[in-house]
Amino acid sequence: MTSLASTQFVPKAAGVVAAMTAPLRRLTFHALGTVCEIQYVAPEGETQATAFADAAVTWVQAFEAKYSRFRPDSLVSRITAAAGRAWVDVDEDMNRLLDLCDTLYVMTRGVLDPTALPLIELWNWKADHPVVPAAERIATARSLVGWPKVRREPGRIFLPEPGMALDFGGFGKEYAVDIVAQMAGNYGVVDVLVDFGHDLRAMGAPPGRPAWHIGLEDPARPGRTWSSVALNGSRGIASSGDYLRCFKIGGRRYGHIIDPHTGWPVANGCAQATIIAGTCLQAGVLSTTAFVLGVKQGLEFIQSCPGAEGLLLTDTARAQTRGFYQYVVS
Repeated sequence: MTSLASTQFVPKAAGVVAAMTAPLRRLTFHALGTVCEIQYVAPEGETQATAFADAAVTWVQAFEAKYSRFRPDSLVSRITAAAGRAWVDVDEDMNRLLDLCDTLYVMTRGVLDPTALPLIELWNWKADHPVVPAAERIATARSLVGWPKVRREPGRIFLPEPGMALDFGGFGKEYAVDIVAQMAGNYGVVDVLVDFGHDLRAMGAPPGRPAWHIGLEDPARPGRTWSSVALNGSRGIASSGDYLRCFKIGGRRYGHIIDPHTGWPVANGCAQATIIAGTCLQAGVLSTTAFVLGVKQGLEFIQSCPGAEGLLLTDTARAQTRGFYQYVVS
């Protein structure tokens, strides 16, 4: 889903002399199906740095074990396995995430639907020989999708139809980014860039620099950037595009981002949507929603969200909110 390029640094402004009080540290590990990287400054030294790093990795691993649909013993997988058969007990943490699902479903007008997995699996772009599903199969999968169908009671959840499934893939990684950024602050780390598969949250700035420098990938030339943005303070950034995760049949490209309203991959001319917002979760949710809605409605949707700025690209044009330009540095 994401298409942000590798992190770089913004050159120091002329005349600025920075006191290098602590080095920039880099922690890299694999989790959540991607490469996770945290760049941070621990002003109190090695003990602080190690404590934060250990806590961050431990939390991410526990989060993945509990909520990943790719883990057969995860809570999410157990809820899916019980679809149409039984209620499943959930704890307070899961209840909070399910409440978040309620909010995101309404906020995105149903674009972000945590029950959309039957459609996602039907359009399997990773298959050795991808196929365009028959209309009957699409209709069947769509009949299993619909967050309002999910039944909840205090401390438990039930997917009422066999074949329904729960998946936090539409927001889980971004949620984790924000939690780790929050953990950094709890450990006294105020300058940090959390990057999980190019869903990012920036806080403060790297040593001796005014901002974190994030490259924006060129959809026409994957792996290369067409511009970059500078982030400091506390901002999240995420980008959605389907030009890499896709398959082609008969000259038509079918991407991995599915519109649950139609049951088909998005094909509205949008090549990439990039959002800068107060949190990574907000940026990720807005980028996916804007991409699905298309340039005109997507731009209107971004503008309706206070504090968010966005950029949408097509093969021939660029549309952005009025404030996005303030972040662009090249």
